Amino acid sequence: MQPRTKPKNRHSAAMEVIGAQLALFRINAGLTQRSLGERTTASEETIASIEQGRRALMPHLATEFDQLLNTGGALAAGVAKLPPKEKYPIWAEEFIAYERVTVALSSYENQVLPGLLQTGKYARATFRNDLPALSKETIEQRVEARLERQEVLHRPVPVIASFIISEAVLKDHLDSHDVMREQLRHLRACADLPGVAIQVMPFGNTSHAGLSGPFVLLETPDHQHFAYSETQLGSHLISDPDKVSSLTQKYGMLRMQALNAEETMGLLDRLLGEQ
Repeated sequence: MQPRTKPKNRHSAAMEVIGAQLALFRINAGLTQRSLGERTTASEETIASIEQGRRALMPHLATEFDQLLNTGGALAAGVAKLPPKEKYPIWAEEFIAYERVTVALSSYENQVLPGLLQTGKYARATFRNDLPALSKETIEQRVEARLERQEVLHRPVPVIASFIISEAVLKDHLDSHDVMREQLRHLRACADLPGVAIQVMPFGNTSHAGLSGPFVLLETPDHQHFAYSETQLGSHLISDPDKVSSLTQKYGMLRMQALNAEETMGLLDRLLGEQ
């Protein structure tokens, strides 16, 4: 007896429909995936993944494609109607909900690049390193969810987002040299987004305010302040004002100890030139 094919959920099926529509609109416009990528902020690989139904079409890309391909807003309308799905580990859902509406975000990372700045290939490499090992389906779902979260950096009214990253993270070659080079190019592009500031904590500092590990600070539209940190086995969303204040002070010190934005851009340019 042949094994039964696992049925697709509604979200995956809808992604395939939107991908097929994008492919049809692109072909009717006389464009290849590469030529469409050259005219938009999406890479050829991203467009191929969307058309194959493996990656969700982000709202900001849907708007770009609609304008370029003269679709009358069909893609953006389809994205808005995508059915919901379980996207995130249960322990991260509350943080993700606040992140989605945050007006200001500060993130310090010393082991891996922040999820909001990762490429799909880099994100996939991080999930492949999870133990116990994740299934291929779970990895792809989490990569998709991580890329969807990045919409917060592309709002019409920009979020104020500050990122401090250890220099060691930039010089690591997670997965491969090519994956890291693409990631560094993407990081350099993110630094030019409105409202985004990226700083690197360099090697050789004699003082370091972040030795206790990574954390994120969030401010909601009604000016609630939260902190978030992850451990090996879960996460903590912190609302206690004293604890949030303590981490806010740490972040302020980290910003003073890190390279400034201009120095960081110079470092990224040098790293890209060396590879």
